[in-house]
Amino acid sequence: MSATTAGRSTSLPHLTSPHEATRTRVRDRLARAVLPHADTWERQGYIAPDGWRALGGHGLLELAHDGADFLHSAVFLEELGRTGYAGIRAGIGVHAYMATSYLRMFGTAEQRETLLSATCRGERIAALAISEAGAGTDLRHLLTRAEPAGDDGYRVNGQKCYVANGSQAGFYVTLVKTRETSHDRGLTGVSLLVIDADAPGVTRTAQPMTGWRSADVCRVDFDDVLVPADRLVGRRDLALMHLMKGLDFERLVAGLLAVGGVGHCLELLNRFVREHQVKDVPLASHQAVRHRVAELNSDLALIRTYAYHAAWLHSIGSLDTHTASVLKLKATELAVTAAQTCVQYHGARGYLDDATASRLYRDAMAGTIAAGASELLRDMIFETH
Repeated sequence: MSATTAGRSTSLPHLTSPHEATRTRVRDRLARAVLPHADTWERQGYIAPDGWRALGGHGLLELAHDGADFLHSAVFLEELGRTGYAGIRAGIGVHAYMATSYLRMFGTAEQRETLLSATCRGERIAALAISEAGAGTDLRHLLTRAEPAGDDGYRVNGQKCYVANGSQAGFYVTLVKTRETSHDRGLTGVSLLVIDADAPGVTRTAQPMTGWRSADVCRVDFDDVLVPADRLVGRRDLALMHLMKGLDFERLVAGLLAVGGVGHCLELLNRFVREHQVKDVPLASHQAVRHRVAELNSDLALIRTYAYHAAWLHSIGSLDTHTASVLKLKATELAVTAAQTCVQYHGARGYLDDATASRLYRDAMAGTIAAGASELLRDMIFETH
């Protein structure tokens, strides 16, 4: 934790003493609610229901999404990443921020009342169902459709892939086609619907990943699922404007989580090179090793400062696509570089399937894909510069 001067963090100018108090409190609560169960959740492939309720009971699922208090959320997200379990952080990030952000920003008062209180308590889990096997980065090729069903609402048919919290979710915030358009019209004609996970016609199938093993990633099929009309989120046929704002927020959250993950990885690496002996001297006695670790520590310091600057911009309503994309790209790419170095320096023991270094590397690779692959983000950064 950074030292403070006159109530302000000396290394992170947007943070004050109350934010550092939040860091202490959050770190303690995560140590009690997450860390004792993390390996079990990794093995079973999802966060247990009592784990969600414990997180809710500690007040960790209802932190601010905007305004000045979002900086407390930024601290929480970094500390969640610092637990070292990216599958867990992905599941919580999707539930507490990414999926529910669409309800907070664009949902009706009734939707927020009926859905968000249960998510804050950890009693009903939220998931985000946007991607499809044939429509990953290019969402114009969506096949999941919602046909009008008279006064009853919509009939939904289709399939969504790579849905975090898939098997445990109580509902899915789902991107669907609601009007046929030509491809040159982009994402007009698509809408967001909240679909209950226990509705007739909804089935979930696990999609085990190399990393993010506790993120509960699933394929979700919708077979003639009836969705009430009042489950439309925002404006019908115009989800593009919602997605643009939602994806910037999603990338901000992903970047903050990744910053915490890099911090955890480098703590492990810094300790290892000082303690591990090669030919009776610490690994850190070699200049090349020291310089490599110093470069990683320096990169983290820069990106961490940028991350909190991005969080501050969001808190005043000024986050832009360029800033969110830069943060997500640089933080997740640094996570891969740091984890690869950690595995390399640990040698064969770091490559064991149950090694911490190996898990960090598997998890880091997933971070460069979710919420916009690195290649897409580079294009966006070029276009918005």
